[in-house]
Amino acid sequence: MTALAPYAANEGNSQGRRHKEAPPTHRGEYERDRDRVIHSTAFRRLVYKTQVFVNHEGDLYRTRLTHSLEVAQIARTIAGALGINEPLVEAISLAHDLGHTPFGHAGQDALNTCMRDFGGFEHNLQSLRVVDELEERYPEFLGLNLTFETREGILKHCSSKNARQLGDVGKRFLDRTQAGLEAQLVNLADAIAYNNHDVDDGFRSGLISIEQLREQTLFADHCDDVQNRYLDLDDRRVIYEVIRRMIGYLVDDLVTTSAAEIHTHMPDTIDAVRSAPRAMIHFSDAVLEQHSSFKKFLRDNLYRHDQVRAMNENTQDIVAALFARYMSDPIALPESFAVRASSGGEEVQARVVADYIAGMTDRFAIAEHERLTA
Repeated sequence: MTALAPYAANEGNSQGRRHKEAPPTHRGEYERDRDRVIHSTAFRRLVYKTQVFVNHEGDLYRTRLTHSLEVAQIARTIAGALGINEPLVEAISLAHDLGHTPFGHAGQDALNTCMRDFGGFEHNLQSLRVVDELEERYPEFLGLNLTFETREGILKHCSSKNARQLGDVGKRFLDRTQAGLEAQLVNLADAIAYNNHDVDDGFRSGLISIEQLREQTLFADHCDDVQNRYLDLDDRRVIYEVIRRMIGYLVDDLVTTSAAEIHTHMPDTIDAVRSAPRAMIHFSDAVLEQHSSFKKFLRDNLYRHDQVRAMNENTQDIVAALFARYMSDPIALPESFAVRASSGGEEVQARVVADYIAGMTDRFAIAEHERLTA
């Protein structure tokens, strides 16, 4: 690993874990975080959770697991270039989607609607809930007992109301201070991976074409060069090469722009990073405009495509039906969840039901819905 810059997170300035533990023998604290995430039940479930297309639509479409691995790879590259903590960005990257529902954002929207009278549902907060409470692997504490820095990176955004209930990791949203550079970095690595790889899945599905993509400057500039250089390349391989170049282009801009921003502020500690007037990890204005335009293109042409909308409506109906059934008949829950659901009032029951549904994979949610409605 590259020598750490003074503004990077490191074990010497870590704010520690919620429960004290002996230090690891053959690895660092953030490597321990990464390993705990990898060995968690929630992480294994990501292989059957949707990115855009429902899991049974095809074996080659991306899942939350492949997306998390892609985010980690991009984030480590950038972290190494900037001299910030690579094991920490890897841990955050692998953990950031642990709280995602089945059926991607459609599932989250449906569950949030179901929970509107009980505090709502947001996968970002649920990921923190998974690592702090819901994983049950260790005899001395609930959750994974991750370091503050990894937990901070998982929590990308948060309302003031929720922040007041989250203690240490919620404090920056009340104080309006910045996260560490590692957390800032993973947020943008997530966006790079998400947009570029959804192009691959959208093209593979036949829902977007090269002709449509060429309307976007970010795509067209690279596509022109690829097609002029490789005259006989089929469209599938053109897409692969353009995606590779777009990722490299965005990474290069992020590194160059962020390095200049860091040099301008010259933070000598992580506290100086947190007290900065704005995030130091960001794209240049020109590239941000291209990236935002491309994101809007995907929203309008892929995520809101009639075929995707129909699929989403079906999966949202499944989530709503499961929620209604478990609320009216908590005995239908597994015993451990049924016990928790009966331990308080309706709001406690609703949160337990949300925990159970959020932990489902796509195919389990479909099978459970079929079983309960047969």
